[in-house]
Amino acid sequence: MKEVNASIAIQVLPDVKNNDELIKVVDEVISYIKSKNLKTHVGPFETTIEGNYEELMEIIKECHIIAIKAGAEGLMSYIKVNYKPKGDLLSIDKKLSKYN
Repeated sequence: MKEVNASIAIQVLPDVKNNDELIKVVDEVISYIKSKNLKTHVGPFETTIEGNYEELMEIIKECHIIAIKAGAEGLMSYIKVNYKPKGDLLSIDKKLSKYN
């Protein structure tokens, strides 16, 4: 199992013609993220993922490629990165447990 030393939050905003197309593209990106079988939390504005820093950076890159392949003419992404090379990452579960 790879070390969990980072978390990212990614919001992909595809350049499309209408909300139906936007939802289709975003659903493709989320489906890809979930296929990676990492700890993931999908929210209304962004998706948070925990894992190894290098793997998460590859996931970000692939999210952009998938959005374009799904029909976006272009896209904007907002990305937050929490990187702790030595571990001790504040996990999604720790952040959300008191609210669930």
